[in-house]
Amino acid sequence: MGTRTSVNGLPEPRLLLRTAFALAIGSMLGVFLLHPATMAVYWLEFHGNVGHAWNGAWEFIANRTLASFTVEMAPMTMLFAALGALVGGVYAALDARFQRSERMLTYLEREVARELPALIRSGEDGQVEFKSTARWDLRSHKVSRALSDVVASTIAGFANSAGGSILIGVDDDAEIVGLSFDYETLRRKDRDGFAQFVMTLVSERLGGDSCRLVHVLFAELDGHDVCRVVVEPADAPVYFHDGTQSRFFVRTGNATRALDAREVIQYALSRWGPGHGSQ
Repeated sequence: MGTRTSVNGLPEPRLLLRTAFALAIGSMLGVFLLHPATMAVYWLEFHGNVGHAWNGAWEFIANRTLASFTVEMAPMTMLFAALGALVGGVYAALDARFQRSERMLTYLEREVARELPALIRSGEDGQVEFKSTARWDLRSHKVSRALSDVVASTIAGFANSAGGSILIGVDDDAEIVGLSFDYETLRRKDRDGFAQFVMTLVSERLGGDSCRLVHVLFAELDGHDVCRVVVEPADAPVYFHDGTQSRFFVRTGNATRALDAREVIQYALSRWGPGHGSQ
């Protein structure tokens, strides 16, 4: 989203104020904490024990602090102020990045809530797949690893094709099932716990590099949570790992299909070029 701006294109006053505050606090810490502390360490190195020169530690600290702000030490004080400001600036940049991420997540979830009804009405196709659940088998009434593996293989199929979305909590008839059944199987029975489950599944089955292609978003429809797993198209083959075996999936129409070895080589060569035809 970039830096928040006002209508005239300038950074919002709130962002500028937070940055200025971080720089000021950083400078003060550099001058009033880091500089005296450095002088105290330096003095101890050459003069030995604190009690040898002063009656107590507090008097020693006070003397060292005052010595830090003499005219002779002004250049050094400015240096520590600059160092402190640098630390404050790094903090401000990280804070701004975090705030942007939070706003982006809020924006995406709002957009998902707006787009989901239309996607559900359109039904499954080459870039949309419905899954009632990702862990809980509604027929056998127990946790099913097979269901999770189907989700992972579908993610791989989208990544190896043009990308797409999996809507978890929506059945094949486009009815809203929600995530409550899956939530009950998790240690953290909420959106955060489910998102963690999805990303762990991707990491274990498709590899850690594939996590960057997957975005987990949530929306509430008809009083139920629905998860939209958005998958970006990959720039290299993504394999589904099951024990010692690796399988390659692609999206064909509204289905996810596994390719055999010959098909994988041909598909990878046509999609990504030489060098990507093998695992």
